[in-house]
Amino acid sequence: MTLNASLGYALLNTLKADRFPGRRGVLAQKIKLSTIADALGVSTATVSLALRDSPLVADNTRQRIKEYARNIGYIYNRRAASLRTSRSGIIGVVVHDIMNPFYAEILRSIEGELDRSRQTFLLSNHYDQLEKQRTFIDTLLQLGADGIIMSPAIGTPAEDVRMAEENGLPTVLIARDVDGANVPVFRGDDAYGISLATNHLISLGHSRIAMIGGTDHTSTGRDRYRGYVAAMQNAGLEVKPEWRFPGPRTKQAGFEIAGAFLAAKDKPTAAVCWSDLVAIGLMNGIARAGLVPGRDISVTGYDDLEEAAIATPALTTVWNGQREVGRRAARVLLDRLNGAEVAPTHELIKPELHVRQSSGKPVER
Repeated sequence: MTLNASLGYALLNTLKADRFPGRRGVLAQKIKLSTIADALGVSTATVSLALRDSPLVADNTRQRIKEYARNIGYIYNRRAASLRTSRSGIIGVVVHDIMNPFYAEILRSIEGELDRSRQTFLLSNHYDQLEKQRTFIDTLLQLGADGIIMSPAIGTPAEDVRMAEENGLPTVLIARDVDGANVPVFRGDDAYGISLATNHLISLGHSRIAMIGGTDHTSTGRDRYRGYVAAMQNAGLEVKPEWRFPGPRTKQAGFEIAGAFLAAKDKPTAAVCWSDLVAIGLMNGIARAGLVPGRDISVTGYDDLEEAAIATPALTTVWNGQREVGRRAARVLLDRLNGAEVAPTHELIKPELHVRQSSGKPVER
């Protein structure tokens, strides 16, 4: 160490020691829990519990310990703690794309539940890239994470979920299912939910109803299309292949498909959309073509995002219970981490239809 560096280091210690009595020389050695305990007149066990946000320590004491530790530069060693407790306090969450408000609402509930249990979470988007998802899972295993909540990427094999479980990473699935994974799953009842929207349009007098968006590569896409087909067939209505427009999952994609939808054979008078984002994009495309959504063409969405109620026109849609999905998934994972026996249940949240301005009686074009 150079002379200047030595003088600067000594000066820093002096200044900080003046600010915090009894602190002189602390920075010259590794700060220990006992250092904080001696300074505050509490036990090292109390300090340890307080730094882990344990509810066993009174709020005032916990805040006093944490503030003092922060002021003297103490950093809680999570890795050392994980060796003692076999818990890292880290939960992984991986979804398709957090920019989608559907996943943002799920994440908000997950975060709230984990916060109450003082768990930290790491977030990743997989964008339906299987290798990106696998890399994230490998990283969680390397970090010794406690568990993972995932909306699995398209093509996720059951072996990937089993690998995580067998390596000590308890897994809970949300929004999508993986056949044969044998872990808890929480999602909306997609077949029932889309049938609510389809039956609503049928009750208004529509018989030529298109299905826009989704993909057969996910359980969500398959179930929603199945619900649409069942509702049409139960009403004695024809389901024409040219009335299905798979693929769109964003507002931009919904907007871009509007031309093909409006040009479809037999001119459907209504559209059941895979999501609110697709529906809002479609309504913008319909309006761009000189028609009025909700009057000339009826449109329904799915998810009941906050944007649905303030769209123009306000969107008729299906609430899919995403906040409840996030809450229950986080709760079950925490239960597993606390040693509870949790069956690999497949829990479906019952959706609700919210009727607004975007659906009305059919108008012939």
